[in-house]
Amino acid sequence: MQFPQVHPMLDAALIARNYLEPTEVQSAVLQPEASGRDLLVSARTGSGKTVAFGLAAASTLMPGGSLPPPGAPIALAIAPTRELALQVQAELAWLYAGARIASCVGGMDIRREARTLYAGCHIVVGTPGRLGDHLRRGNLDLSALKVVVLDEADEMLDLGFQDELEFLLQAAPTERRTLMFSATIPHDIATLARKYQRNALRIDTIDRSQPHDDIEYRGITVAGHETDGALINILRWYEAAGTLVFCATRDATRRLHQSLVERGFAAVMLSGELSQHERTTALDALRSGRARVGVCTDVAARGLDLPALDLVVHADLPTNPETLLHRSGRTGRAGRKGVSVLIVPYSKRRRAEQVAYAARVRVAWSGPPTAEDINGRDRERLLTDPMLDAPEGTERTDAEALLAGHDPVAIAAALLRLYRRQLPEPVAVTQAPAPVQRDSAPRNDRPRAGADRPHANGSRGTDAPGPHSTSTDVVRFRIALGHNHRADPKWLLPLLCRAGGVTKRDIGAIRIFDTDTQFEINRDVSEAFAAATANLPASEARITRAGNGPMPERQYRGKPSATRVRTKRSA
Repeated sequence: MQFPQVHPMLDAALIARNYLEPTEVQSAVLQPEASGRDLLVSARTGSGKTVAFGLAAASTLMPGGSLPPPGAPIALAIAPTRELALQVQAELAWLYAGARIASCVGGMDIRREARTLYAGCHIVVGTPGRLGDHLRRGNLDLSALKVVVLDEADEMLDLGFQDELEFLLQAAPTERRTLMFSATIPHDIATLARKYQRNALRIDTIDRSQPHDDIEYRGITVAGHETDGALINILRWYEAAGTLVFCATRDATRRLHQSLVERGFAAVMLSGELSQHERTTALDALRSGRARVGVCTDVAARGLDLPALDLVVHADLPTNPETLLHRSGRTGRAGRKGVSVLIVPYSKRRRAEQVAYAARVRVAWSGPPTAEDINGRDRERLLTDPMLDAPEGTERTDAEALLAGHDPVAIAAALLRLYRRQLPEPVAVTQAPAPVQRDSAPRNDRPRAGADRPHANGSRGTDAPGPHSTSTDVVRFRIALGHNHRADPKWLLPLLCRAGGVTKRDIGAIRIFDTDTQFEINRDVSEAFAAATANLPASEARITRAGNGPMPERQYRGKPSATRVRTKRSA
């Protein structure tokens, strides 16, 4: 489908930019039923929304075929972040060639913005907070507005801008058109739409029954203490031109960024504590390729547009499906393929499956790439590296001189050393067996765990592995902490879960003796538990297998019976 004719100025701009066919959202806003109406649009990030609302507003902004002289703005576009607002300004600048477009965003010189507004413009693009400041100071005149656009409206409400949005919308003329674009339509967006839109046309271009076809989701299960090593190996395995690594907190972002830099990665940090200059410098480094990894928080990544982003890594598990989709949506844009990798400690595997199920994405699970895997992939990449293309001119002359004076194998070895010198060393990580695959349906949709599940001995029940399970159900382990160390199940149980990447339901009987504690681990996860605890730091208590046979009953202190703990098994 070719672009329908919208306006001679816009048509020429689209042809100059090689826009031959509209995207789904662009086609939807150009339909006859959308002309002149308020619009409430759902569209994925990277689907061409900026051009879409520019096209939708054209008939209202230029009813006579041309723009009026610059003065009070006739269009206002509001975006959640500085970067997105500046991107919107850049897109509208080429689409509306000849229009005067002003930006009002935090971190910029507010006096210069005020002078631009005073000189007159056609379109103003800005963030809610800075636009509100200009309106209160009398710098921004909204009396002539014909169109208001809210881009990524769900993100603005998520960032707490609802009061500012309502302040701006109340100051705009009631007869204006209001166009709202959002990836999702939560309750707050629907309320805002009902309050400030009139007979809005609902346009939904997202097929929620299908995952994003251009994004491959991978789940990497790791021991809890090896998440950093797994991240390093993931970055080395993919060697993506652009990567975003998401952390839950600023502290985690700062620590992980420092760790990657020390390892030799070209990495930058994006967090709310950076100044605008520092943030702009970091983004420029990512866009230019000087940096290939950006470590960021969810809030700091709002509105980022990095065209060469091929990989998203969730160093900390997303808390909900919306966060998973928002993070992952930074890749796989504009027809490019992307990969979204979740780093999941064994104990959080079930939670990760629930988030993925709610987001309607299919995740392929595996362990982290090993150092041997990465070295093999490095060799494959070297053999196809463009630097091995046939030399020309003086390069050929110099190459022939080298071959004449040195052993060809020695020259190839020198090339290998130079090639590997620029690559960060991979990390030795535990390659434990992947946890048993579980049904990804919600708990309420599945039978109660253990209701009719056969045990290894043929019996049925709900308390396996538990103290009454047979020795074939569980594997016995020992930790070098006992009564002499004031061992107590209240803190032993969380310690074992954290160290071995298991949950309470995987731990059976626990018996505390004078110098050690013996406990049972569900056989299904025992190999992963053993691998995870084999590489514990020296400061941690040593955990080893305790052999076969039943749990010993003899109590070293002469007490009548050993301390036993039965953990409640739940679905």
